[in-house]
Amino acid sequence: MTGLLRLLTCGSVDDGKSTLIGRLLVGCGAVPEDRIAGLDDFAFIADGLEAEREQGITIDVARLAFSTPNRRFLLADAPGHEQYTRNMATAASTADLAIVLVDARKGLTTQTRRHVMIARLLGVCDFVLAVNKMDLAGWQPGPFNALCYTFPGLLDEGDTRAIIPVSALEGDNVLERSARMSWYDGPTLIEYLDGVAPRARAEIGAFRMPVQLVSRDGEARYLAGTIASGAIRAGDAVTVAGGASSTVARIAAMGGDRESATAGDAVSLVLADPIDCGRGDMLFSGAPPMIADQLEATLIWLDEEELLPGRRYLLKHGARTVAATVQSLKHQIDVETTAPLAARTLALNEIGVAKLWTARPLAFEPYEKSRDLGGFILIDPISARTIAAGLIHFGLRRADNLHVQASVVTPARRGALMGQKPRLLWFTGLSGAGKSTIADLVEQKLHGEGRHTFLLDGDNVRLGLNRDLGFTDVDRVENIRRAGEAAKLMLDAGLIVLAAFISPFRAEREMVREMVGAENFVEIFIDTPLAEAERRDAKGLYAKARAGDLANFTGVDSPYEVPEAPDLRIDTLTMSAGNAAEAIVRYLA
Repeated sequence: MTGLLRLLTCGSVDDGKSTLIGRLLVGCGAVPEDRIAGLDDFAFIADGLEAEREQGITIDVARLAFSTPNRRFLLADAPGHEQYTRNMATAASTADLAIVLVDARKGLTTQTRRHVMIARLLGVCDFVLAVNKMDLAGWQPGPFNALCYTFPGLLDEGDTRAIIPVSALEGDNVLERSARMSWYDGPTLIEYLDGVAPRARAEIGAFRMPVQLVSRDGEARYLAGTIASGAIRAGDAVTVAGGASSTVARIAAMGGDRESATAGDAVSLVLADPIDCGRGDMLFSGAPPMIADQLEATLIWLDEEELLPGRRYLLKHGARTVAATVQSLKHQIDVETTAPLAARTLALNEIGVAKLWTARPLAFEPYEKSRDLGGFILIDPISARTIAAGLIHFGLRRADNLHVQASVVTPARRGALMGQKPRLLWFTGLSGAGKSTIADLVEQKLHGEGRHTFLLDGDNVRLGLNRDLGFTDVDRVENIRRAGEAAKLMLDAGLIVLAAFISPFRAEREMVREMVGAENFVEIFIDTPLAEAERRDAKGLYAKARAGDLANFTGVDSPYEVPEAPDLRIDTLTMSAGNAAEAIVRYLA
C-alpha cells in the first residue's frame, strides 16, 4: 500500500460534494451499505455536522478516513457556502490534492474560482476537476469539453490536473467506468486518486523546531515541539533564533529517549546549557531562519468586518502570539482574473497582499517553503475571532536597516527635570460632547501649576499632520494611529499630553494605550448623550449629517463604541466643564 494522500473537496454549494463523498465512502468500505437508507443520507455521512449547520452553528472541517487496496486517504470536507470560506482554508492548509466539484450545467462559479485560488495559495499543486451532474446534462460531452478549456487557466503552468466527468448521484466514473459516457476514455476518479503521485513540496532541509511547551523534571529542562523540517541527533549544535547556542544532550519522546528525530516527530529536547528559550521560540541548526518584525504576506480575509489598515490585531504564528498592524494593503487579488486591484481594505472572503508590522520579531520561513513556519492567523483582540489567514512572503529589507536608538536621557529623567510624571490624558466622546473645551480648561489649570503640557486637538491635527485623511473607518484608524505616535514622542519629551479626539473605536484607543504604556495612559470618557450633543451642535455638523451632506459622521451613520472601563467618566449632564476640569486635575494629583 502506498502512503497517505490528504484530500480536499471544494467547490460551490449544491454542486454535489456530499453525494460524491458518500459514494467514495460506501465504495471503499468506509461506511457499510446497510447504514445508508438512500442517497439522501450521503450528505449526513459526509458532513457529520448537518444538525449544527441547520441550527446556524459555525461548522468545523469534517475529516474522513478511507482506503483502497493500494492507498490510504484522509479527506477534509468543508461547506461550499461563502460564509464558511474559513473552513475551506483550514482544510486546504494540510491537503496534498484538491478535488474541485463543478455542476456541469453551471461551470466555474465565483466561489469555485475562489476555492481554487485559496487552495493554490495554501500550497496545493495537484487538482482533480470532477465535472458532476453529467446525468442532468444529458451525458453529453459539451460541458465537459468547455471546462477542459477553461479550468487550466485557473492553475499555474506546473500544477498537475485531471478533469473527469462524473455523476455522483448515479455513480458513473466515480468507482466504475460509465457506459453512458463512452466518449470519455480517461480514468475513473478512484483510479486516478489511487495512482497519482503528488508533487513533493519544497523543503528547507535544515533543522527547525518551534517550541510549543517548556517544562522541568528535576534539573532537566524539556523544550517540546514538533520538528518542522530537517533532522536532529543527540550531540548536535542548535541555536535559538535570535539568541544563544547549545548542544542537544537528550531527545525524549513517547517510549523513551532516542538518538535522532526527523521532520514530523513530536519530541522534547534537553539542552546541555541553560540558555534562554521559551514557548514560541524557534530552535534551528545550519543556516538561520528569517527574522523580521516587518513582513509582506498574502491575507485571506475571513471576517464580516473589513480589514482596517493601522488597527492593532493579534498575529498567531505557531505557538507565538504578538500584536501586529497591517501597515498598508499593496493590492487586492481579483478572484476572476487573479489580476492585482488597487484597494485600501479587504472585505469578507477577499484576498490581498499587505505589509505588516509586528510588536516583536518573528522567526519564519516563506510559506512556499514551509506551511508550518510561514503561515499565521490574525485574531481580533477584543472578540477573539479569527479574522484572516496569512501566508508570509518575506521580511521587508527595511526592517533589517532600522534599530531603536537608545538614549541616556530617558523620558523619566526629562519629566523629573520638569518636576512631573509624563502622562497622556486621552479625551474621547461624541462630537459636541465638550472634549476640546474641557481639555483646554485642564491645560490652563496645569499650566497655572507650572506643569509642562501640550494639547493635541482632533481638528487642529486634521488641519496639519492628518490633512490627507478623510472620515472613512480606514482613515479614522490611521488618524488615531498618527495621533498616538505624536503623543508618544511628546511623552518621551517629558510632557503631560492632552489629546481630544472622538476616537470612536475601542481597538484604536487600546492601541494607543499599548503604544505609550498603560501606566502612562488615562482614558477620560466625556459622556454626553447623542441627543444632547446634537442639540448643542455648535459647528452644525449633525444637521449636515442628517441632511446627507456629511458622510461617515459618528453617531449618525458611523458608530461610536463607548469605553467599557474608562479611567474617568465625566457626565456633562450633571457636571459643568469647570468642575470636570477640577476633577481631572485632582485625579492626576
